[in-house]
Amino acid sequence: MIPKIKICGITRPEDAILASNLGVDAIGLVFYGGSPRAVTIEQAQAITAVLPPFISLVGLFVDESQYEIQAVLDEVSLDVLQFHGDQTQAFCSDFGRRYFKALRIGANTNIEQEMNDYTDTSAFLLDSHSEKARGGTGEAFDWEKVPAKTKKPIILAGGLNPDNVAAAIQQTSPYAVDVSSGVESSKGIKDAEKMAAFVRAVQGA
Repeated sequence: MIPKIKICGITRPEDAILASNLGVDAIGLVFYGGSPRAVTIEQAQAITAVLPPFISLVGLFVDESQYEIQAVLDEVSLDVLQFHGDQTQAFCSDFGRRYFKALRIGANTNIEQEMNDYTDTSAFLLDSHSEKARGGTGEAFDWEKVPAKTKKPIILAGGLNPDNVAAAIQQTSPYAVDVSSGVESSKGIKDAEKMAAFVRAVQGA
């Protein structure tokens, strides 16, 4: 099965259109103010307006309050919430939406143990642990840490790009792959050729 493709950190409507024309399955909007790829509600609405049907819109949050997240949901039609912070399962589930729980994979991360804390997530997004940023670092983690069998689908993220995504897929067989900085010309600005190359690499893996 060809993995699903999510391009995260979209900040411009034209990049969303490019992604949709390439046939990606989902795009991600970052609502974490500490990210160089963060979007305002107005930017998110402009991006949402140009998306065709059947592309999932994922909203990324780190440790925003319930009030802050609900304020986004009241204005932006998100399909899935993606939590990168220290949220509990109860917090993640409280919005009545499907969600992905991101796990930051470091040298000493016990992936299976952390997965047991989120039994109702739709998928686990495995990302690189970094002290510098919550995602979008361009750094890959050790793919050997990805469990061979899990109860929930795996979305592989962290340092993926057109040059390494095929190898990552062959090694880990994820349900989906997630790319952000690996297809950019600068932070928050996607590169059309890199996005096309990434999609080709995934489809050819």
